[in-house]
Amino acid sequence: METRQSKTNNFEDLISKVNDCKACKRMCYRKKILSENNGNINSKVLFIAEAPGRLGAECTGVPLSGDQTGNNFEAFLQAIGWKREDIFITNAILCNPQNASGNNTTPTDDEIMNCSGYLKKTLEVVNPDLIITLGRTALLALKKIHSHSYKLKDNVAEIQSWNNLYLFPMYHPSPKSINLNRNFIKQLADYKKLSTIIAPLNGLKKTS
Repeated sequence: METRQSKTNNFEDLISKVNDCKACKRMCYRKKILSENNGNINSKVLFIAEAPGRLGAECTGVPLSGDQTGNNFEAFLQAIGWKREDIFITNAILCNPQNASGNNTTPTDDEIMNCSGYLKKTLEVVNPDLIITLGRTALLALKKIHSHSYKLKDNVAEIQSWNNLYLFPMYHPSPKSINLNRNFIKQLADYKKLSTIIAPLNGLKKTS
């Protein structure tokens, strides 16, 4: 059985590998957002978002923080009584993807694939009871590790089996997603449902 110290050592080794990564040409010299700032590696819940934001994690070094997306995420957590120090957060890709104008853009399929090994290792190290994907890209990133047929619009806020783990797809907390895909009230209801399924430090309450 893995000890907490060996888990910490494995996480530190992963951080070192990520910091040395130059797989993606347009992001190889950008900040890599994987560190102790991602949260509690002993948490029972692991959130996966899309990528670090230019005005958010790229600046703060903390996933889902420092911009309006981070503010929305924080509001959802507070509404269900969860604390950042009790959860773990990562991204489908660990660097901020920008277009030629310097604005946030969606990562390419190749970039998601390049980072999939790091995501797989993160899942192995943290070994959560439940993975919560935030948005379509995060759900797609899991497909690079182990195939699934889940679609966000069809399976939102439903607990699913994936690769001997449980999965709970949700929409991204970005302003764009809230305005166009699933509004704040509906997303808040998804988080409240999530809180009835699992406790961050104690694990699953139910799986159906």
